[in-house]
Amino acid sequence: MAPLAILVRRALTPRDEIADAVVLVEAETIVAVGRVDEVEIPASARLYERRDLTAVPGFIDVHIHGIGGHDVMDASAEALAAITAGAARRGTTSLVATTVTASEESTCDAVNAVATWMRRRTRESAARAPVAEILGVHFEGPFIAHARRGVHPPEWIVPPSIPLFERFVAAAKGAARILTLAPELPGAAELITEARKSGVIVSLGHTDASYAEAMTAISRGARHAAHVFNAMRPFAHRETGVLGAILTSASVTAELIADGVHVDDAAIRVLVAAKGPQGVILVSDATAATGMPDGKYTLGTIEFTVAGGVSRNSEGKLAGSTLTLDRALRHMLDLGIPLREVLPMLTSNPARLLGVEGRKGVLAPGADADLLLLDDQLEVAGVMTRGIGM
Repeated sequence: MAPLAILVRRALTPRDEIADAVVLVEAETIVAVGRVDEVEIPASARLYERRDLTAVPGFIDVHIHGIGGHDVMDASAEALAAITAGAARRGTTSLVATTVTASEESTCDAVNAVATWMRRRTRESAARAPVAEILGVHFEGPFIAHARRGVHPPEWIVPPSIPLFERFVAAAKGAARILTLAPELPGAAELITEARKSGVIVSLGHTDASYAEAMTAISRGARHAAHVFNAMRPFAHRETGVLGAILTSASVTAELIADGVHVDDAAIRVLVAAKGPQGVILVSDATAATGMPDGKYTLGTIEFTVAGGVSRNSEGKLAGSTLTLDRALRHMLDLGIPLREVLPMLTSNPARLLGVEGRKGVLAPGADADLLLLDDQLEVAGVMTRGIGM
């Protein structure tokens, strides 16, 4: 197929802004990005001109449970097809499929389905419409604190166990990427070491850890934190807890659910000021209810109700979200945070966490052709995933 030249008003790479830009795509790969008058466009190239729009890298969501009535815990190809297609429509071109605390059997079934999907999609590269690429599995639980479990089912919460973790990793068949745990639990230190040996990113979450306990986990290799401020010991000025460790540790990236519900706007400003734009990763924590009308849904075995777009269980606890990353982007901009600072939180920052920088989260030669076109209101006006779409 002939290369495709996408001509736009500007491109945000996201590090640089290029006015009057062209992104040249061949097959699944970006081969050139630059000003129209500086990039050699082959005579055989097809032209796609949208000079009223801005090109940016596709978004990467490292914490997403579902969308469009489907959940990762459904453990089916049908569910994963719906999730990857639904996420792509809202600008997420790559994601880490996230589990919820459940039985060993249910968890293994879910991650095995993800691994099977990833292998199948690698073989079947001729997609006809944009679909997000699944980059692996995020295990949210079951090694979490009862005191900060949120809506996770208490009957399936277990102490950190290396043998159980190894069974999860085996079921994931090379797809295990992130493990969220409570570092204060007995056995957590040893599990952190084992997870790092396995190449799995350790995330602090659903935790009642003290500052000292969190810092010990960070010293052992934990370098991420799940949905910061939520399901964590609150910050206090004499015992800052896990939040104090996260806010002051440059090696730890902080997830943020920027939906105006999970975290107060003032707390968002505090997080960005403390971590800097490079230390924050916007996530959706989206559930099957995302993109669906108000009503009753499930997250694994957890029943919850959506009213006014907010998900809560019968106790009134927040149960994931109905957020999409394009909405998170706009919420951050509404707070007065510049686009040049917000965009990396959706693109290059998660790519760096996952070790796929250079291939994902950037508009650059050699990167996957995952990109979005945004209008002046920063609504998604076009999506390409690995060369498919627009």
